[in-house]
This record gives sequence, C-alpha cells and structure tokens, in this order.
Amino acid sequence: MTLLQTNYLEPTGREERWRFTPLKRLGGLHLKETKVTSNPSVIFRGTKQASFSITTVPSAELPPQSESDDAIVTRVRENVTDVTYLEIGKDQEVDSPILLGRSNLGSAEVARTVIRAKSHSKAVVILESTGSAILGEEIEIILEPGSNLTFIALQEWSNDAIHLGRHHAIVGRDASFTSITVSIGGSLVRLLPSVAYDGPGGSAEMQGIYFATSGQHLEHRVFVDHNVENAKSRVNYKGALAGSEARTVWFGDVYIRKNAEGTDTYEMNRNLLLTDGARADSVPNLEIETGEIVGAGHASTTGRFDDEHLFYLMSRGIDEADARRLVIRGFFAEVIHQIPAESIRERLTERIDGELARLGR
Repeated sequence: MTLLQTNYLEPTGREERWRFTPLKRLGGLHLKETKVTSNPSVIFRGTKQASFSITTVPSAELPPQSESDDAIVTRVRENVTDVTYLEIGKDQEVDSPILLGRSNLGSAEVARTVIRAKSHSKAVVILESTGSAILGEEIEIILEPGSNLTFIALQEWSNDAIHLGRHHAIVGRDASFTSITVSIGGSLVRLLPSVAYDGPGGSAEMQGIYFATSGQHLEHRVFVDHNVENAKSRVNYKGALAGSEARTVWFGDVYIRKNAEGTDTYEMNRNLLLTDGARADSVPNLEIETGEIVGAGHASTTGRFDDEHLFYLMSRGIDEADARRLVIRGFFAEVIHQIPAESIRERLTERIDGELARLGR
C-alpha cells in the first residue's frame, strides 16, 4: 500500500536535532511530497518456539506507547498500516537468540516493530539489516516487571542504504534491558536509541559500535529519561573512522527528573580517527533536577591512532597492517564480545578487517 503524507512538518536543517544531518542524502524520507510504502519488513529467521510468538498486527491495534517529536517517527506513525509484533511469554526463558532480519527493501519504506517481554521472561533478540534500503522505522521495546531482554541491532547495510530509525525501550519495575547497536554499513544511518522507565529498580545498559569509511554518515542520538526513582543506566559507544569524508555524530543525553531520586548513571563515547579527512562530533549531556542521586557522569574522547600501541606490536615482529587490525579489534572487542553468537562476532570482525584492507590500513 502506498500512502502520501499530508500533515507533516519537514526538517529544514536549522533545527538543533537536524543540524548535523545532511538532509539531501535522506532519500526524500523527510519530504512530504515523497510517497512512502508501509512495509512490515522484519521477518523471523529461526525455529519457532512456544516461549514466544511473532505476528503482523494492524497498526490501530498496537498504538505507540511513547511520545516522540522526531519528524521521521511522526511520519512512520502516520503512514504505517501493519506492525510486526514479537511477544516473549510470561515467565518464559528463550534458550537461543530470536533472529529477525530484513534485506534489500524497496524505495522510501516505513515500518514499525513492537517487542514485548512479558513479566519475568528472559530473551535475546537480534535484528540483522542487510542489502539496499531507504527506510524510516520505529521499534518500541516494552519490558514488563522483572523481565530481562537483550536487543541487538546490526546495521550491515550495503553502501547505498539509507536508514533512519528510533529504538525506544520502556523498562518496567526491576526489569533489565541491554541494547547493543552496531552500525558498519550504509550510506547514511541515523538512529535514536532511547530508554524510559515504568517503575523503580529498572536497569538499562546501552552499548554500541560504529565504523564509518569514505563518504559514510553514521549518526547515533542516545537519550535516557530517568523519570522514576532508583533506576540505573550505563551508556558506552565506540566509533572508528577511516577515509575521506567519513563522518560520525554521537549525542548522549541523560535527563534526571526531579522525582528520580536514587538514580545511578554514566555515559561514555570514544572515537578513533584513523585517517585525515574523517570527522567525529561527540556531545555528551547531563540534565539533573535533583541532587539525591547515587551518581551521574559523562565523558567523551576523540583522538588519533595510538602510535605507541602500534610500535609495541611491531617491535614484537608483527607487521604494520596486522598491528593496526589488532589495535582496532581490541578497541571494539569490549562490545562485540557481548554478542551471544560466535558466527555474528566473527562476521562483524571480518567486515571491519575487510574495510581496513580495502583502505590499505
């Protein structure tokens, strides 16, 4: 089904949230005259189990559970007709990762996915994105009390892909949420990973890696809304850039509301510039409305390749190209090693190695 957006406020690039994004490269997703297709593009790639179910549901039956003033999310919500719905059953522990995927989508598509972890369930969900696409999406992840969910989003798009999306988690009482976001493909990727809480005792750990090469624009805007008392969050994103006009943008925003006493939070972003001509923008931010917290902090570093590490390895007989690969592998290993699938860990490492070899690094 093809729909035309009618009530839509286009970004102009003058807005703070869009000033780093090259609007001309969005494939028309931000333009109200562009026709978009509603496509529940996420498909299940595994063996079905009784502990979870995945269906396609009319959009009216699964209205959004969170507010958003992002222009692309607004467009998605107004145009999507069917929603992919994954539900992990109450008290169920899924014994292997739930594999979801999508590949080679059509032009200017929009999609919504809802993942619900029922109370005291435990699961790992992996979403793999490959091939070409022009995609605007929203993923809502709802964790009921006592649940434990790990969500891994792998952006391994082809070099011509355009992907704009919001991944928003609502963490219930005493629930634990882990997100791992990996972006190593695509012409332009702009993601909004965010978290809010629906009860005290919730914990969120948001990790990510991105590797931008020549001409790529990879943008991640992380938001943690500490809107309840006694909740915890940790944010850790790492990026590397190599090649002419490789560009990354990282915003980390943590908001501790007046009623959020007992908050414990910390966010970190590290960027490694491997060549001249690459640019990384990193903006961590804390907004605190109460002093009754356990702790809050943020840090950001952006720097060149560490020649001392390189010299150390070369002095032990390792040639320069292999030494560079080892240093970069070590930089990303902290996050990659937390992906509970050896084949995926190996595939990501091989792709990073391949990009370095292509660049002659």
